[in-house]
Amino acid sequence: MAAEQQQFYLLLGNLLSPDNGSRKQAEETYESIPGPSKITFLLQAVRNAGAAEEARQMAAVLLRRLLSSSFEEVYPSLPADVQNAIRSELLLVIQLETQSSMRKKICDIVAELARNLIDDDGNNQWPEALKFLFDSVSSQDVGLREAALHIFWNFPGIFGNQQQHYLDVIKRMLVQCMQDQNIPVIRTLSARAAGAFVLANEHNIPLLKHFADLLPGILQSVNESCYQNDDSVLKSLVEIADTVPKFLRPNLEATLQLSLKLCADHSLSNMQRQLALEVIVTLSETAAAMLRKHTAIVAQAIPQMLAMMVDLEEDEDWSNADELEDDDFDSNAVAGESALDRMACGLGGKIVLPMIKEHIMQMLQNPDWKYRHAGLMALSAIGEGCHQQMEGILNEMVNFVLLFLQDPHPRVRYAACNAIGQMATDFAPAFQKKFHEKVIASLLQTMEDQGNPRVQAHAAAALINFTEDCPQTLLIPYLDNLVKHLHAIMVVKLQELIQKGTKLVLEQVVTSIASVADTAEEKFVPYYDLFMPSLKHIVENAVQKELRLLRGKTIECISLIGLAVGKEKFMQDASDVMQLLLKTQTDFSDLEDDDPQISYMISAWARMCKILGKEFQQYLPVVMGPLMKTASIKPEVALLDTQDMESMSDDDGWEFVNLGDQQSFGIKTAGLEEKATACQMLVCYAKELKEGFADYTEQVVKLMVPLLKFYFHDGVRVAAAESMPLLLECARVRGPEYLTEMWHFMCDALIKGIGTEPDSDVLSEIMHSFAKCIEVMGDGCLNNEHFEELGSILKGKLEEHFKNQELRQVKRQDEDYDEQVEESLQDEVCLRLNNCFLVCVILIKIPIVSP
Repeated sequence: MAAEQQQFYLLLGNLLSPDNGSRKQAEETYESIPGPSKITFLLQAVRNAGAAEEARQMAAVLLRRLLSSSFEEVYPSLPADVQNAIRSELLLVIQLETQSSMRKKICDIVAELARNLIDDDGNNQWPEALKFLFDSVSSQDVGLREAALHIFWNFPGIFGNQQQHYLDVIKRMLVQCMQDQNIPVIRTLSARAAGAFVLANEHNIPLLKHFADLLPGILQSVNESCYQNDDSVLKSLVEIADTVPKFLRPNLEATLQLSLKLCADHSLSNMQRQLALEVIVTLSETAAAMLRKHTAIVAQAIPQMLAMMVDLEEDEDWSNADELEDDDFDSNAVAGESALDRMACGLGGKIVLPMIKEHIMQMLQNPDWKYRHAGLMALSAIGEGCHQQMEGILNEMVNFVLLFLQDPHPRVRYAACNAIGQMATDFAPAFQKKFHEKVIASLLQTMEDQGNPRVQAHAAAALINFTEDCPQTLLIPYLDNLVKHLHAIMVVKLQELIQKGTKLVLEQVVTSIASVADTAEEKFVPYYDLFMPSLKHIVENAVQKELRLLRGKTIECISLIGLAVGKEKFMQDASDVMQLLLKTQTDFSDLEDDDPQISYMISAWARMCKILGKEFQQYLPVVMGPLMKTASIKPEVALLDTQDMESMSDDDGWEFVNLGDQQSFGIKTAGLEEKATACQMLVCYAKELKEGFADYTEQVVKLMVPLLKFYFHDGVRVAAAESMPLLLECARVRGPEYLTEMWHFMCDALIKGIGTEPDSDVLSEIMHSFAKCIEVMGDGCLNNEHFEELGSILKGKLEEHFKNQELRQVKRQDEDYDEQVEESLQDEVCLRLNNCFLVCVILIKIPIVSP
């Protein structure tokens, strides 16, 4: 065993190796070790104070992860005496450990083991851990007090079904620690633990009231810890504002004042100031009715957001940057803009617009470009939330913003483009109807700014926003002028691509051409020959990795133009375009998962299907493989504790949902949009090709039916629902037995989807889809054992409606009643009811013949 343990230490060292090969080999070796042996080796490494610190810490992390991910597979199979030894050893090691960081990691292991030793009835099967907790929190040893609070913070549910019995003890323990005048770290840890306990009991209203008098201590600790460069308690406060805002109500004024003070204090870090602002902004979303009673605080918070938006850096290379970096989400400017947007949506324009209007006007007149930039970005941010109130002053705003397209500073002109583009989206189509002449002329002029490609590109982006929602009749008179400008810029930028390799403006111009063609439809036919040769040239030659986004957008543009002008005009190039697409498709397996061409290709194939109709069927054998592969993407998901989440939060593409008890559900979002697009394209093929798609029905049904419960992405579930009646239509050509088989396979999932779907919009699609399926099947739908269950579900939905009517009367008596939220909830209920009735009516229409 000693030799094996020594080998294990070497393995731990290799797991930390900077060399990818050595590390990968070590990971494979580690995974091959049986679970019980892993526990033995890892625990021995953790307890060995003479081992290298890095190896011990790695062992602690791995042991916690093992208990978190594979507890049922590993721990219960161990002999009882070994289980007892592990539990005793862990508690002993905490008491012997001298290194603070190592002690915390051992506490994490104890918390994870305790979490798994609460049985289904809530019994804590590790009573020694509770005794250790109570003994340690009263100890004179500061390290042990820290350990007890750390374990409780990590797993506040450690008391199991005995929690009510210990409630007063828990409260005294937290109050005593929060009032410790000698040791700041104890005050901080107890405040974090109190916050975690509140969050873990978010639905226990009596408990929350019982613990309400802990909030002043938590707020005091927020203030103290921030000035010790520790934002952990402030993060807890943000979580409370998000999850249990009513816990803050007795001390809401104090909470808001503290948040405002911290946000305004430039001696704190940007992250701390942003978190302090986040408390107020989150409350505007989760407790708008409460916050509307404190408008003075809101009025003081808005200038703080605007001040953050002014926090910009000079950058001499900004105007000519050809590669756009992702927004710096840690920057004050982005945080301030996002906060303003969310607060406007949360509180509404009646409150926010009067408070901000004068501030913005002053900023737009400031000689410093940063203030003018921030003022314009603020206008962009509040459009959605203040929509109704801004409609009355839209004419004044648009005229004013258009002036800034002539501003001497390029970044202000950029911000003006941003404001125009955002207003074109937020106020469509009224915006287009009122301001088409001014806006089109101004944007085309701004697109001529050859010395500032970033401004050119953003003007093109604003034009896309404008044309996407522009009625065709308004756009047609401008077609000649639009085409003339877009073609001239494309020619210049194509030459720049060849000579200098710059592509940013060309990417946006190509998308602008696509948007104009999409809106103009058949009116674009006279301009087709002007653009198509250059677009085909780009697809054929832009094969370098750095040009893949340009190539993807050009593929999109060609397919949109083809759809706009129709089959007759497009057929002259259809063969060439199909060959280019097929060539890209052949190389599809070589594309990286994040290659932007993938989603553009998938959408382009669907448009080609619409253009070519039945003639597209011949390409299905080439197209379906990669499409099914993309539609089958399984997202990477993980159940993580706080430590894992913090280490992964910097990784691209991870989003987290807090589950309480310091655990979060993480999902890697990369590929989800592509999956949703692929599912929608499968719907398109079924709709366009009908019986021509019959051979693929079975494999598509087997893919799509389980996706009715793919809760990671609404678009996937909607596509799955939409596909069902279309796939039944396709299956009809294979004969009645095959049709019935498909109907039985999908019916169960459709009914379960209706019963459990949490999102009303998606539920609407599922209900509508189910009704369509019944129409397709006719009398054949009755031969299904699920119909009695369907009747029960529909009855439940109707009962839900009447129950909501009763609850509404109770809500109106609540001092935090929010009329806007109630209207939204009522809309959801009506939506669900309408679709229940739709299915009922269709069922009634079917002649049911008695046996």
